[in-house]
Formats: sequence, C-alpha cells, structure tokens
Amino acid sequence: MSLLSTVRTALQGIIGNKLRAGLTTLGIIIGVASVITMLALGNGARAAVEDSFRFLGSDNIRITVKNEFDEGELVPVGEILSYEDALTMPRNVELVDQVVVSVAGGARVRRDRAVLDMIITGATFDALELLPVQSQVQPVGWPNGVTVSGADLVGQGRFFTPSEVLGSADICVLGHKTASDLFGGDYPIDQAVWVNRDRCTVVGVLKELESTDAIANLRGTPNETLYMPISTAIFNLFDREPSVRIVARVTDEGRMSEAKAQVADFLRGRHGIEKDFEDRYKDDFDLTTRRDILGAQQESARTFSLLLAAMAIVSLVVGGIGIMNVMLVSVTERTREIGVRMAVGARQLDVVTQFLFEAVLISAIGGVLGIGAGILAIPMAASLNQGVAMLAPGSIPLGFAVAVVIGIVFGLYPALRASRLDPIDALRHE
Repeated sequence: MSLLSTVRTALQGIIGNKLRAGLTTLGIIIGVASVITMLALGNGARAAVEDSFRFLGSDNIRITVKNEFDEGELVPVGEILSYEDALTMPRNVELVDQVVVSVAGGARVRRDRAVLDMIITGATFDALELLPVQSQVQPVGWPNGVTVSGADLVGQGRFFTPSEVLGSADICVLGHKTASDLFGGDYPIDQAVWVNRDRCTVVGVLKELESTDAIANLRGTPNETLYMPISTAIFNLFDREPSVRIVARVTDEGRMSEAKAQVADFLRGRHGIEKDFEDRYKDDFDLTTRRDILGAQQESARTFSLLLAAMAIVSLVVGGIGIMNVMLVSVTERTREIGVRMAVGARQLDVVTQFLFEAVLISAIGGVLGIGAGILAIPMAASLNQGVAMLAPGSIPLGFAVAVVIGIVFGLYPALRASRLDPIDALRHE
C-alpha cells in the first residue's frame, strides 16, 4: 500500500467518526497547551527576576541587615549596618573598591505654604547611576533600546559631589513632581526648602521619569522624590543612627566567593560576631549576589515547572489513553475491512502503518490545536502571574513532537492488534 493510500485511508477513518475523533483530541490539546503555557510562564518568571535584579551586576554584592519580628515590628537581629561600616569597607576589604550607600526616612518638606509629607532618600554621590535599573525608570519619551545613565536623569542643576556627601552639605535634589508641587512655575535651583526644621538648598531637579515596569507603577510615582547626601539625611532625619543599604562593587568578579568571605569577615569583626558552640557564625547581615538570586530563582522555577509538567503529562496520558481506546474500537468495527485488505494482499506492515498513521494523525491534529490554544492562553496566564509570561519559540516544535510521540506510543498496540487478526476469522466477522 502506497503512502498516499495510507494517508487517504487514515483521513477517511477520522472523517467517518468526526465527533469521536474530536473528543479524543481534547486530552492532547489540553496537554500540549499546558506545555506551551508552562514554558511561557517559566520563561517570563526567569526574565522578570533577572530584570528585577539587574542592578545587582555580576560584580556587585548587596548587603542588608538581618531583621526579625518583635511584637509586630521588624527589628535588626544584632547590630545595624552603619554608615561607618560602608565608609571603611573599601579600605579594609581587598576585593571591594567602591560602595553605594542609601537610607530612607519620612519627613515633612515645606516651601512657603506648600507642605509635603514624603519619603526622603539619603544617598551617595553615585546613587543616580543605579537608579535607572534599580528602580526601573527612564525619562519620559526616552528612545527604546538606548541605555540611560545617571546624568541623563538630571533635568536642571546637578547632583551631589563626593565632597558634599562627606561634608554633610545641606543640599537636596528634587523629583520632577516634588519640584512642581513646591515651586509651581518658579525656578527652583539655589532656592531653599525646609526638611522638617532644617534648611536645604536645591541644587538639582530630575527630569520627569516614567517606570519601565507596569507593576512598579502601582508602588508609587518615581517623580515624588527628594534626595539629600546620606550623611545629611542620617543627621537630620533620625533620632538614632539608622541601618543603611550597601551595594559593594568587587574588583574581580571571578573571585566573588572570596570577596563575599572577605566582606563577611570584615563585618563580623566590626560587629563583634564570633563562632558559637556549634562552630558557626550567627551573622546579623545578609550578603546577596546576582548568582545567589538567580540560583534561588532557578530552583523555584524548576519546582514550578515540575508541577506544571506533571499536569501536562497527566493530560497527555489521558489523551493517549483516549486515542488507544478509540483505535481499539475502530479495529473492532473495521475487522471485516481488515480481513478484506489482507485477503487481497495487504501485508501486516501495511495494516500496522494504516492504523498507526491514523492514531498519529489524530494526535498531530490535537497537537496543532493545542499549540494554538497554548499561545492564546499565554495572556491569560500572564494576568494571573503579574503580567509575566513569554512565549518560548522552542516550545512550539516541542509541543508538536510530544503530540506525535503520544500518537505513536498509544497507537502502536491497536495497530499491532489489527495486523495480527486472522484473515479468515476477520472475513467472517459481522
């Protein structure tokens, strides 16, 4: 029997039982759609985490204080991360050559009759370099694909200098909306505002910014900000020294593990942390690198993918069992037809090929429909996953290949059973 005859016969078998064949493909459709959606969610989750932590470059270590809940309030487990810790780190840690330090605190900002209650950010002179990726912002109307530097964010005036940060200068830089709320249409540079009871001279205003992340827009506007030197913020905004956030830059990213160990030893010495009776350190700080975050993300993604994969496998197996059931029924219904084909010279291989091809064709049709359903389901899955899902191009051929394999595996037994029928008994079958 020629290939064309095999295809024609298989199509006639499917068309003759359209409803049954259509219902049989449902399991395959759901399974393949699950595979497409699963890979899209995993792809999106990976991209989202990488995007969220882009500011932690491959040569950066983020250092944060370790907290615990005490009577419903989050408090440090040991000593705070102090500004002094950050200042002395580059001089005492061989593999760290620069640190970016920040702190945030609430304050009331006034100019004449305009009063704003807002969060003030104390920062070092290079804080703007991290802002585009850390806060995922860019100037309004910024061209797609063009990298944003810290200088691109300044609309009027300037940002702090290193000497102003070290000297606790009473200066500040305003966000676009903050400047508009306080000054209206007046020129703000070199004008004074009051932060709580302290006078502060405006040296710069940032451009109007927009978030590059839709989710970040829900957390607040990037234009309602006020920056001042971190030394000034610590002195003016807090009754006691606050814990700061530190990002340390490593001189050789190939020695990141060694750099983390050096930073940990330095902070343990500063905070007086010694080994306990189990020969372990109970650190009051956390060190995080990009590799740590991506490693944890990959582990979570693997667990999530295994769950979705299990669901897809169940659907595919159910679909495969449906195909086997339909093909066995088809063999029984067409026993006399099989006997006639064998009587006129059809070989066992021809019968196997005919029924196997029919099973594969049903499965392949389900695979194509499942691919379409999976692609259409991605936006819905994204809405349930904070808008994060990206179609993996490789999932399309994978989904189709899985469908074909299911057709072969579950269609082989009915095809073999049909080929082993005795021609004389098959011709006598009513």
